Amino acid sequence: MAKTVLATFSARESADRAVAELRSRGFDREISVVAKEDVARGGRRADAGPMMGGDPVADGTATGGVLGGLAGLVAGAGALAIPGIGPIVAAGPIAGLLSGAATGGIAGGLIDWGIPAERGRYYEEKVKQGNILVSVRCDDNKANDAAAVLRQFGGQDVETH
Repeated sequence: MAKTVLATFSARESADRAVAELRSRGFDREISVVAKEDVARGGRRADAGPMMGGDPVADGTATGGVLGGLAGLVAGAGALAIPGIGPIVAAGPIAGLLSGAATGGIAGGLIDWGIPAERGRYYEEKVKQGNILVSVRCDDNKANDAAAVLRQFGGQDVETH
């Protein structure tokens, strides 16, 4: 049975390190990230392109750099406008849920993953406040590992559903 592990990060750098570590442990397609667009893109305007370190992601890939962490996810992320929140960036499996549930917001998308409505609203509010939501949808036997990584890198509100 699939579980969803959720955490919020107040700092983009911490979320980036957590996502990079999850990827190094074999999680990849299971990782989702949701953040306000300016937070996900490092405070830069969307048309300036996503950032990796101090360089645009495109520059890093042109020189043979490897995308990792949050920058790698943001590069393939979709921008959505969620009523009451504004423009967000969603990457990973959650992006499809949110695009179909735009009127229900982030909480509406999380309900489809078995997250109780009250907790979904809580996480939506955290994103609205500028936090980054990282989730990992995985098998039961990998959920504890994902939660430990999220906590190790400063994840707050870590929950498994």
